[in-house]
Amino acid sequence: MTSSFNVHDAAGYEQLMGRWSQKLAPLFIDFVGLADGEKILDVGCGTGSLTFALARTADLGEIVAIDYSPVFVEEAIRRNTDPHITIRQADACALPFEDGMFDRALALLVLHFVPEAGKAVAEMRRVARPGGVVAAAVWDHLGGMPGMRMMVDTVAALSEGGRQLRGRYCFQPMMQPGEMKRTFVEQELVDVTQTQLMIRMDYQNFDDYWAPIAAGEGPLGKYVATLDAVERARTDAAVRDAYEAGRPDGPRSFANVAWACRGIVP
Repeated sequence: MTSSFNVHDAAGYEQLMGRWSQKLAPLFIDFVGLADGEKILDVGCGTGSLTFALARTADLGEIVAIDYSPVFVEEAIRRNTDPHITIRQADACALPFEDGMFDRALALLVLHFVPEAGKAVAEMRRVARPGGVVAAAVWDHLGGMPGMRMMVDTVAALSEGGRQLRGRYCFQPMMQPGEMKRTFVEQELVDVTQTQLMIRMDYQNFDDYWAPIAAGEGPLGKYVATLDAVERARTDAAVRDAYEAGRPDGPRSFANVAWACRGIVP
């Protein structure tokens, strides 16, 4: 398996992360650049946040979107109404395309869930033409996602299992400053540039924040699903207390930073 992201239900993913990747996609596209008529590969398309944003941004010749998860592929296909978009299941580390097929190979919020992230970058470079662009963005789990760190720091204070979760979560691939840029350079991309992109995650209340995690979505939900009834109740109460922070339940807003990197195929 080439992805460590677990997904059970597309709607749950949308509440957990899809709605935020939709906000991040336009910023990523501005950083990456696009030109009319280009052929684009979207690696790890999820439910289509970047795929459909690309189609809205430019008059592209073709968009090919792939994802490892059949749940994501099925949902993205269901949503698609654009004949210029093709969506299929595939492995980011073994892309089923010939060399140099695409003008740009892009991956939004994917590489940190690929254990062999360097291999995925190599594959993106392979399928992009000379002069083409390879670009990716990942969340900064350690220092740039206070809303999620609120949860992992809370569970880390409760148990050894929580501390282990925090260690895994904060140090996934490509997340440390300069790490993704070094990987792009190692894969012999040129004119490599790294930047930061920021959005805000706005929640209506604690249930809006907690429901998809409580349902087992994503890496944090996967941890919660392992807890017994007593630990689950203790965790729910502790995370609620952290969210509310001594005030009545209601809206909360968290800044969230992603690292973005772009390179050119020589």
